Amino acid sequence: MTATVPLPPSADGPTTDPGGRVELPPGTVPEDSRFANADLLPVPVARRNWTTYNFAALWVGMAHNIPSWLLASGLVTLGMDWKQAVLTIALANVIVLLPMLLTGHAGPKYGIPFPVLARASFGLRGANLPALIRAAVACAWFGIQTWIGGQGIFVLLGKVFGGWTEAARIGGQPWTLWLCFLLFWALELAIIHRGMDTLRRFENWAAPFVIVGALVLLVWITVKAGGVGPLLDQPSALGWGAEFWPVFFPSLMGMIAFWATLSLNIPDFTRFGAGQRAQIRGQALGLPTTMTLFALLSVFVTSGSQAVYGVAVWDPVELAAKTDNVFGLVFALVTVLVATVSVNIAANVVSPAYDLANLAPKLINFRTGALITGVIGVLIMPWKLTATPELYIFTWLGLVGGLLGTVAGILIADYWIVRRTVLDLAALYRPGGPYWYTRGWNPRAVVAFAVGGVLAVGGSHSAPGKGPFPEDGLIPLLRPLADYGWAVGLAASLAVYLVLTLPSGRRSAKMVTYE
Repeated sequence: MTATVPLPPSADGPTTDPGGRVELPPGTVPEDSRFANADLLPVPVARRNWTTYNFAALWVGMAHNIPSWLLASGLVTLGMDWKQAVLTIALANVIVLLPMLLTGHAGPKYGIPFPVLARASFGLRGANLPALIRAAVACAWFGIQTWIGGQGIFVLLGKVFGGWTEAARIGGQPWTLWLCFLLFWALELAIIHRGMDTLRRFENWAAPFVIVGALVLLVWITVKAGGVGPLLDQPSALGWGAEFWPVFFPSLMGMIAFWATLSLNIPDFTRFGAGQRAQIRGQALGLPTTMTLFALLSVFVTSGSQAVYGVAVWDPVELAAKTDNVFGLVFALVTVLVATVSVNIAANVVSPAYDLANLAPKLINFRTGALITGVIGVLIMPWKLTATPELYIFTWLGLVGGLLGTVAGILIADYWIVRRTVLDLAALYRPGGPYWYTRGWNPRAVVAFAVGGVLAVGGSHSAPGKGPFPEDGLIPLLRPLADYGWAVGLAASLAVYLVLTLPSGRRSAKMVTYE
């Protein structure tokens, strides 16, 4: 039998400090709870100590990486000039910052990671749906980043020592490339095994180092091109007319999708924040400014490569390998290592580690989840996803953006509009409470996710011979929506969830259900 009663006040209930940060007294959540472990419980207020600089440095470290570079240089390869490419990326990162700040709010306030926040809207069991989607995407990204990093090491060491590219082949690739890939994979997991404090310290010094590396590459290509002029004079192959917009809108959604992953699981980091001001200022200073600066560096260097070599070289590792200076090659090698480790651990290991722990808290902790992420990242064969700019930006990022935007819409609608940022913290770990819904699942969230997901990715299509989807789309009727997947998914799921939930949702948000 189910009864709904007001949540009674308790002397042992949560406490709130003057900064609005909520904390559970020790022992509030039973140690044998099947919905909790040490990694999923709220971070104590005393350990919420990340400052504005820590968050800004985190974003600088994550934004300055090879796939970020490939975003901007890929746009140049697709026909944009430097102004169009930078405009596209700057606009995308201003847009994605808003859901980043909205979902990040729950971190400093409650000290909870993304999968626990998702329990409020999807249910204690239902939260595994968005968590596993986010984890799957992160595992794929981890594999992509690790492959690119290993490939960079392979190319640059091959230039230093010679003969690497002629080694015997395994699975179509030189065995030396597989060795670089596996060594780089092991290095990443060794760092994350030491925990979040090690990550914070690593990001603090990695961020400025990578900026210096990118600037060195810019100076080098400027000298090769004979000055700054050739970098700025490369014309757009698209113009600003009818040929530009069909490339601009799917590219914009692809750029948004690049960080749509973090717009969901940013509480995994903000839960360590000293307060809302630290996470808001740190992210606002770190994300859009850094990505725009890095985009400028990328398109200038790519335009310079077009002026020097007659073709746009969109891969910075391939471009760096064109120098015969040993010191330059070693410096580029270290920069590739630092840049890739920096983003891959922060963006693509932390999240799935928590998400997989949420799936089976008693069997999987943070470190076990990180190891599983590493294994899956190898199994998805990441080298195929970055084969061409079309496959990387339109197909992969477009599909990912549509699904993640759908989840973001539900989280924002529930946390900000239905609950007005008020959560029953202890109930997020206990069956039978307000977040138990129907056997641990919230049917309204599932319906909203299904509707938003179909609308966002149902029209996914590929140019002839450029990807895995039919040219007229998976669902031809929805093809016109495919170029706006992230925005369509977020808006549709948010609207459907609110229609299904309000007005009763606000009343039930203040009640506890006991079975």
